[in-house]
Amino acid sequence: MAVEIVYETHSLTEDNEKGIATGWLPGRLSDQGRRFAVELGARRRDTDLAAVFVSDLHRAVETAQIAFAETTIPIRQDPRLRECNYGELNGCPVTVLATQRARHIDDPFPGGQSYRQVIRATCDFLRELAADPSVPSSSETDGTRVP
Repeated sequence: MAVEIVYETHSLTEDNEKGIATGWLPGRLSDQGRRFAVELGARRRDTDLAAVFVSDLHRAVETAQIAFAETTIPIRQDPRLRECNYGELNGCPVTVLATQRARHIDDPFPGGQSYRQVIRATCDFLRELAADPSVPSSSETDGTRVP
């Protein structure tokens, strides 16, 4: 069975506006981010989406809940869709993180993940989704499959 995927990021957060690399911290949408989430819903809610899959981080869940409020489209959380865990750098300025990125493609950030681990987690999710679109959900995954 073919699965068509539409990719959208979480909406604008307070940290984005302040130049903070949130990583695995929850984050909160800014006022503008909440407006963008409403626009996302207007753009996507009538396009025959079967489900919306989001990471379990607050900013992603908040984006989906605003965008797809008052619809019957299921919103499923999965920790494998989280952005990179910057470990000790979660919450640091983006300018600091930018100087470190190239060093952590294969080597994890101290106390966090490598970008390669993020890719593996996303691939694991996508393989599972392609095999059975009804399977991935937060109740069935705990995010520990990333080596």
